[in-house]
Amino acid sequence: MTPSDIFLSHLDAHLAAATKLRESGPVVSQMADVWLTALRAGKKILFFGNGGSAADAQHLAAELVVRYRENRRALPGIALTTDTSILTAHSNDYGFDSVFARQIEALANEGDVAVGISTSGNSPNVLAGLKAANERGCVTISFTAAGGGECAKIAKIAFRAPSDITAHAQECHLLVGHVLCEVVEQALLSE
Repeated sequence: MTPSDIFLSHLDAHLAAATKLRESGPVVSQMADVWLTALRAGKKILFFGNGGSAADAQHLAAELVVRYRENRRALPGIALTTDTSILTAHSNDYGFDSVFARQIEALANEGDVAVGISTSGNSPNVLAGLKAANERGCVTISFTAAGGGECAKIAKIAFRAPSDITAHAQECHLLVGHVLCEVVEQALLSE
């Protein structure tokens, strides 16, 4: 295949997944309501995942703290994937599977929102983070691929990207994350 063929094939698969996202409108609205309720109450949104999902966690936290499109007050978004001292100390002393759960224990309060991102839906550390967040009274949200895995079973709200291809699921995650940031930003700008 030529680079052009690969590009067109990827684009076609991306567009097919993005088109199927229309069916996710109700869950996107539910997530937006949860985010807005938490932020209006002075709560925070905590994001976590591995690899590309860690990058998405950081990206979405930055959109909240800095801005998405409009200048407005900073919003409390925290990526649990960015503090290398915590990540390495915890993983060295206790193992990697509980690295997000430990940070949830330290940082999360009742009413906060915890967003666990795992395309497989079965990452042990994301599962542990979601379980810890449930125990602390957080509203838990999972972002997964179409299958959902265990994360979709334990999160209070499960967003399943309409693709089982990791790249396309991640593209959907970021698109929906941007929509959520825009909804929050527009709502809070008018208040």
